[in-house]
Amino acid sequence: MTRQQLTEQALHGPPLDSPEGRVILTAEGAALTDILAGAHALKERAFGSTIFLCSIINAKSGRCAENCAFCAQSSHFQTTTPTYPLKSRQEIIDAAYVARQQRSTCFGIVTSGTSPAPGKEFDTLLEALREIRATTDIEPSASLGILDEEKAKALADAGCITYHHNLETARSFFPEICTTHDYEDDVNTIRLARQYGMKTCCGGILGLGESPEQRIELARTLRELDVDSVPLNFLNPIEGTPLAGKRDMTPLDCLRAIALFRYFLPNKRISICGGRETNLRELQSWIFMAGASGTMVGNYLTTSGRELATDIQLFEDLEVEINEC
Repeated sequence: MTRQQLTEQALHGPPLDSPEGRVILTAEGAALTDILAGAHALKERAFGSTIFLCSIINAKSGRCAENCAFCAQSSHFQTTTPTYPLKSRQEIIDAAYVARQQRSTCFGIVTSGTSPAPGKEFDTLLEALREIRATTDIEPSASLGILDEEKAKALADAGCITYHHNLETARSFFPEICTTHDYEDDVNTIRLARQYGMKTCCGGILGLGESPEQRIELARTLRELDVDSVPLNFLNPIEGTPLAGKRDMTPLDCLRAIALFRYFLPNKRISICGGRETNLRELQSWIFMAGASGTMVGNYLTTSGRELATDIQLFEDLEVEINEC
């Protein structure tokens, strides 16, 4: 298929599926350059030359009962990741102010664990959300695990604009990555967040050992769920986890994957987050040309990001405008 055919189908249907996805994920040479140009054009059609920045705080680290094979915070594995209880309300709020100063428009409060426990911890999170909403113009987001209706309503009422909850990988590959909860629990959390009026931020981690077909499957699922934004992470293997030492993706594989998600979700925000430094290496500057509309700045959950000044220089060199609204 040509770039024009892929673009036309992405915009007007029928929905792209495995045949088109395989074309994108196997493209090489000039054909790949052409496909990336199409993804870039789709991004600019939806968002112009602007990009969006987001930041997070690891508000509670470690001791997670889930056994996600990539995760340094799982209590099932022996890692050197710091473990600490929930940060104070003021520490979370202060981090939101810093994120806004760094030109992020979305600030994610992330906690380890299957689901937020009712009581003092959850109340602290709700209080922080209320104050961030009332005193800053950054959009507060929460990433607290699996939700039920009561928690979803409480978060929405407290002013949580976006709920972030990754599917991590394709449904067909999920049992290879996590066995302590069901994939449908994650899907239902996204549906609940939407039901209670929150935007949904939902993506995954690529390079876990999934096949190209399973990357297509994840993109298809996110399209079916009609999520608002898609964070794409690339595995940064951590010593002590089952995936330590696993590196399946080349920099061009990462760009192919970004383009895939842009073609499958032409009007959605797609942000490149954890693992971009170690997987894309010298090709980080290509992420927007491959269709990304944003990126995370600052540190990630358990690994360090790049210096903000380095990223800002990159954006200036690419002549992209940071959307701060």
